[in-house]
Amino acid sequence: MLQDAWFTVQQINDATFAISEYGHWEKVHSFLLIGEDKAALIDTGLGIDSMKRITDQLTTKPIEVITTHVHVDHIGSHGEYDTIHVHERDQDWLIHGIEGLTLQQIRKDIARDITLPTPATFNPKTYMPFQGIPTNILKDGDIIELGNRQLTIYHTPGHSPGHIAVFDEKQGYLFTGDLLYDQTPIYAFYPSANPVDLVSSLEKISNIDGVKKVFGSHNTLGLDVSILQEVKQAVTYLQKHDLVKFGTGVHEFNGFCIQF
Repeated sequence: MLQDAWFTVQQINDATFAISEYGHWEKVHSFLLIGEDKAALIDTGLGIDSMKRITDQLTTKPIEVITTHVHVDHIGSHGEYDTIHVHERDQDWLIHGIEGLTLQQIRKDIARDITLPTPATFNPKTYMPFQGIPTNILKDGDIIELGNRQLTIYHTPGHSPGHIAVFDEKQGYLFTGDLLYDQTPIYAFYPSANPVDLVSSLEKISNIDGVKKVFGSHNTLGLDVSILQEVKQAVTYLQKHDLVKFGTGVHEFNGFCIQF
C-alpha cells in the first residue's frame, strides 16, 4: 500500500480508497471511488498537502470531485482538480466563502493540534481556503455515472445548507460526510447549521435500502450498518423530547452523539 508522510491511504476494496489525515485533530477522510470510465473523489481534505499527488498514484482515470459540503477541511485541495460538483445550496460558500467565518479563525483551526510533520509548502500564516466556481451543481436524486458504478446524491442539510450524502449502491457504501460519524459530536450548533434539517437528514439516510457499510468523514473509518438503526431511535427520541433546537447541548446515543 502507498506510503506517505502526511496522508494515510487505506484500501476499502479494489476500486475504493480512503485518504485520511490522521496528523490533524479533525482526522478527516476523503474517498476515491474508481469506475470503468472515471473516478470520483469525495472531498479533498484540509489542503495541508497535495491530494492530487496521492490520487495520481492510485488511478490514471479522470477524477471528478464530489463535495459533501463546503467546510475548509473538505475542500482543501479542490483547486487541484478540473471538475467540481457541489450542491446548489453550498454553491455560494464555495465561491465567496462562509459569511462570518474569518480567515484568522480558519488559520487558527488549521494550525492547531498537528501531530505529524507537515510539508514545507504548508504555512498556516499564509494558508488560504479554496474559493472557486464549481463545474456542476448537484440536486437531490442526481446520479453520477463512473462506468459500471453509479453514485446517488442525497441532499442531507443540517450541518450545512447544501450538505450531501453519496450512496454507491453496487457496493452498498454510504458516504455520510459530516452528517454521521463516531467519537466526536456531529456539529449542528453554529448559526449556519440547522438542527431540524439535520435530524430530518439523519432520518432520511436511515431509510436508504441496501446499505452495507457507512463511511463518515471523520474518526473511525467505516461503521457497521447497524448504526442506522441507532439513528432511527435517536431521531424518535430527540423529536419526542423536544430537543431538536439550538442550545439543548450534546446528546449521546449508541455509537454517535450530536451537539445542538
